[in-house]
Amino acid sequence: MYILKTSAEFDSAHFLAGYKGKCANIHGHRWKIEVCAAAESLIAEGEKRGMVIDFGDMKHIVRGLADSFDHALIYEKGTLKAATLTALKDEGFRLIEADYRPTAENFAKHFYEVLTAEGLPVKSVTVYETPENCAIYEEEK
Repeated sequence: MYILKTSAEFDSAHFLAGYKGKCANIHGHRWKIEVCAAAESLIAEGEKRGMVIDFGDMKHIVRGLADSFDHALIYEKGTLKAATLTALKDEGFRLIEADYRPTAENFAKHFYEVLTAEGLPVKSVTVYETPENCAIYEEEK
């Protein structure tokens, strides 16, 4: 099995609604996404012969995903009052509504699904919330 790995980082804020602790408050992280792509064999012909995927293509896709979450407040759908959302939007804040609680675990699964849909041969996605703490998502094949 051949495995490639690349990473990208983004800064964003989130909070965990209904959580009893510090993370119930809006706070930020420098998130890091590590993506492992895998294949049993290498491309046999053409310009990309001898590769699993072109690193440039892989980095471009992963960087684009990270950029799409950069410098935003990520919140779970239904956790902010309509008046709060209106006020934040009126102030020009960048908001991302997620259908999931914005935890490292859920980000890892979400990013896995997005990258797989983009055509990457994803083996696993690791999301670091801090330099020491991460969540890994991979599907059994």
